[in-house]
Amino acid sequence: MERNNRRLMWHGMFLFILGLLTGFAEQHFANVRMGLAAHLEGLMNGTFLIALGAIWNEVKLSPRIKATAYWTALYGTYMNWLITVLAAAFGTAALSPITGAGHSGQPWQESMVTVGFLSVGITIITSSALVLWGLRAKE
Repeated sequence: MERNNRRLMWHGMFLFILGLLTGFAEQHFANVRMGLAAHLEGLMNGTFLIALGAIWNEVKLSPRIKATAYWTALYGTYMNWLITVLAAAFGTAALSPITGAGHSGQPWQESMVTVGFLSVGITIITSSALVLWGLRAKE
């Protein structure tokens, strides 16, 4: 698990590049504003993973809990970008009143995006809380 810091940084750079490439496609999405959001999600989540990799060795948790924090961070960041890309492509408004204004997708698309965003929210909060717990002061 000690090399996971480098893996997190690799995934961070990969997601950052996906965000950059998403920026090139913004104008081709059904919802251009959501396309911009997808671009930014890739950049921000990639940066988050790079930062997480930089502090990973300072996170003191049991191996099982640390693995949970690792995998939920990866799931949350990648899925955040992917669900936002799908929302942009579908033109959905699910859970996005500002970027989704004036747009709506098929009911199954709205449901899929809603479930996706909810799962992302739960996993990224879980991961962040575990990392915060692992960074608490040791006496």
